Amino acid sequence: MVTVKHGHDIHLTRLPLQRCDLVDGKIKKLDVQMHHNLKILFGSVSRSFSHSCLLVHKHNMSSKVSKDTLYEAVNEVLSQAKTHKKNFLQTVELQIGLKNYDPQKDKRFSGTIKLKHIPRPKMKVCILGDQQHCDEAEVNKVPFMDVEALKKLNKNKKLVKKLAKRYDAFLASEALIKQIPRLLGPGLNKAGKFPGLLSHQESMNMKIDEVKATIKFQMKKVLCLCVAVGHVDMKSDELAHNIHLSINFLVSLLKKHWQNVRSLHIKSTMGPPQRLY
Repeated sequence: MVTVKHGHDIHLTRLPLQRCDLVDGKIKKLDVQMHHNLKILFGSVSRSFSHSCLLVHKHNMSSKVSKDTLYEAVNEVLSQAKTHKKNFLQTVELQIGLKNYDPQKDKRFSGTIKLKHIPRPKMKVCILGDQQHCDEAEVNKVPFMDVEALKKLNKNKKLVKKLAKRYDAFLASEALIKQIPRLLGPGLNKAGKFPGLLSHQESMNMKIDEVKATIKFQMKKVLCLCVAVGHVDMKSDELAHNIHLSINFLVSLLKKHWQNVRSLHIKSTMGPPQRLY
């Protein structure tokens, strides 16, 4: 309960953030109850206020992984990668074990956040574009498909599934995005790769970099999660920054925050895991 001026007592429901998208430090989606609570107290929700609250909240929750522990693990991962060099760029993953969660009963969380440094620079993004975007993609040497190419797939489930496997993500022109379900069926959506929107006001290369820098946390049927947070050619500060931001954001999504975290590890593709928590 919060008492505000004029002596009015206001009862607020304290619920955690279950769904939140953070891009470049700006909240795109806030939990409905948190939005309601802020509206009661302040009449309207200031984005900067909401952002400050969330950052303070997350800063307090991030103390469970110390800076020394984080850098020790990061340096060990990078050192192992240099010692046992591979002929491909190894990804560094954050592996999360959860507890006190029932995937069948509890609300499954989902959230995306844009990291400062691109974790997967070789991620393949395909443009599903109108003529202007296809021409731009060709100049930028970005894979693309136009309406005619999509029509040729003829909603064939195997061909759509093959397309979804070929690329890590898709971006679609505004004129095309509404036609995707009609042209391709539910295949891309089932694969979790429904295209993001690409407008003519945005730089195609910047939008692709934004997609590459965005990671998603999504609770499924098991109590473990794994997301790419960097690669072994990163500097230790860059990798540590991405990991720190990822952990803070994940904890803000959990129902009981750190009480739901069983373990945290980071691991390169071919290296041993390093425990953070």
